[in-house]
Amino acid sequence: MNELQITLVRSTIGVKPKHKLTVAALGLRKLNSTITHKDNPAIRGMVHQVRHLLKVEEVKA
Repeated sequence: MNELQITLVRSTIGVKPKHKLTVAALGLRKLNSTITHKDNPAIRGMVHQVRHLLKVEEVKA
């Protein structure tokens, strides 16, 4: 199963509160922090919602 490597590349200052909560739910706290999640529809939906703040790469598990 593939994994997604997600990096926060833009600040959450000034974005909608819902987007801030989504970024926090993904586990990203600071700028340029990176986290790996299993690729599933729930994570894909969260990433799609805040795609303007993130950099996403697929990683083979």
